[in-house]
Amino acid sequence: MSFTPLNDITSSRVTGGDGGFCMTRIMVVVGSVRPGRIGLPIAEWVSVALAGHEGVEVDLVDLAELSLPLMDEPNHPRLQNYTHQHTLDWSERVDAADGFVFVTPEYNHSFSPALKNAIDFLHNEWFRKPVGFVSYGGISAGTRGVLALKPVLAAVGLVPASVAVEIPFAARQLDDEGQFQPIEAQERNLAAVAEELVALGSALEPLQRRRVAQHAAA
Repeated sequence: MSFTPLNDITSSRVTGGDGGFCMTRIMVVVGSVRPGRIGLPIAEWVSVALAGHEGVEVDLVDLAELSLPLMDEPNHPRLQNYTHQHTLDWSERVDAADGFVFVTPEYNHSFSPALKNAIDFLHNEWFRKPVGFVSYGGISAGTRGVLALKPVLAAVGLVPASVAVEIPFAARQLDDEGQFQPIEAQERNLAAVAEELVALGSALEPLQRRRVAQHAAA
């Protein structure tokens, strides 16, 4: 793949030496952990395309590789009083992102339990950050899964982009090597998602900072 996952995730913004250039960090999350899932090649296409936008860095998160257990923290996530290293690592990685793209399938008019679990581990780290969707499935292109996902994201304060990429019968777009081959409309919509995530990230940053200050003062 031609993009480089983030190596330094110690801060949520990357600023140039003159203080005037900010790099937007977008986390792309593979929402399925099933063997043979087509979500991974789709997410790889998304990651490469986003990394091609000026001012964007990409962190590709494969939930199968992340391998979080079922939610096992004894304290409410909003307290950020984590007791397990896997939660601390996940918290740091999500906190470092300025926005997200969830690459999500549709399971029985909903989304995957692995994605729900990964969201539920945290709370403040998601707050007032933008999120975009690349959904895939059969005739509905995964849209019913996104519809079920949105109330969950609202509960943790994520702000959805108005543009989305919807891929019906996505398996038909895999080539002989298993790589996803997008059509022009999908490329165009993904570019619009990237632009909106960057714009929303800048607009929402003051709200994020206010929430951090409130949490520190609590």
